[in-house]
Amino acid sequence: MAPAHTRMVRYLDLDGAKLSVVGLGCWQFGEPGWGYGQEFGPRDSLAIIRRALELGVTVLDTAELYGSGASESLVGAALQEWDEPVFLASKFLPLMPVPGLMVGHCRHSLERLQRPALDLYQIHFPNPVVPLRLQMEGLRQVLHGGLSQHVGVSNFSLSRWRRAERLLGSPIISNQVRYNLLHRRPERDLIPYADRSSHLIIAYSPLAQGALSGRYRKGMVPAGLRRRSWLFTEEGLTAAEPVVEALREVAAGKGVAPAQVALAYLLAQPRVLAIPGAKSIAQLEANVAATEIVLASDEMLALRRGADLFQMSRRRAATQLLGGLVRGGGATDA
Repeated sequence: MAPAHTRMVRYLDLDGAKLSVVGLGCWQFGEPGWGYGQEFGPRDSLAIIRRALELGVTVLDTAELYGSGASESLVGAALQEWDEPVFLASKFLPLMPVPGLMVGHCRHSLERLQRPALDLYQIHFPNPVVPLRLQMEGLRQVLHGGLSQHVGVSNFSLSRWRRAERLLGSPIISNQVRYNLLHRRPERDLIPYADRSSHLIIAYSPLAQGALSGRYRKGMVPAGLRRRSWLFTEEGLTAAEPVVEALREVAAGKGVAPAQVALAYLLAQPRVLAIPGAKSIAQLEANVAATEIVLASDEMLALRRGADLFQMSRRRAATQLLGGLVRGGGATDA
């Protein structure tokens, strides 16, 4: 099937491969906690993946954890009808990240994906118990076995990322981390390092699970897993309001949606690509359209100021909670 591009998608270069700055995060496929089986199902998932490819999205990110392999299987099925280049990434669940298991799990992922090799195989999160040297030996065997062209990590600090790369002895080209306007920590050191070293930051939860969409307020919160998040409590929604209001103002001036502005902010950073999920074709198309938005310096500043106010509110809430716990503990001890 030939691509049918209806949007101008921007790309990052990685050794000659074109990586769309907006990819498709596939964590929701097969996961009941995200509405799979109720709000959408296999047919919808396949349609979303195929439409993403038609729009010029080249980065698909999945994991063996998502839907216990269901996400990988759906991605694999969708790719059977596609003959254009795709940058396919998956992740290893590091409960026991030793070489033999890592290689075996990678092979199982490839079976579900119906591919001979991945473009990127990642460790899903740090395991502080198993020596990092042993984990890197697992990634080395994945590379030398031809199971993946590149390897990456996820949720690693900068020091751990750099140490892992030294132990591996070859590039760990990406670090997949939570990055959005409510969580800007990667801007401190991870993004500058990626920019200097021509590595990648892959931003998951770029819309803060939808908190930056402007759709939610007191009495109107999402169902499923997100309902338990602090962000969707009355306190969390109130704290995020300065950011959401800034997004609304910028979006109104450009005739776009707040969520698209939130994505555009991330995409203005060097060596960053975002992998928002989508549970509908409309969501997907809006995400891809965000690659066309260019933010002015004053708009970027307004968004950062809103984000700073959120952080101040969150620190104040944490201080009050800690103070309450201390006072409560003192009363109990008395």
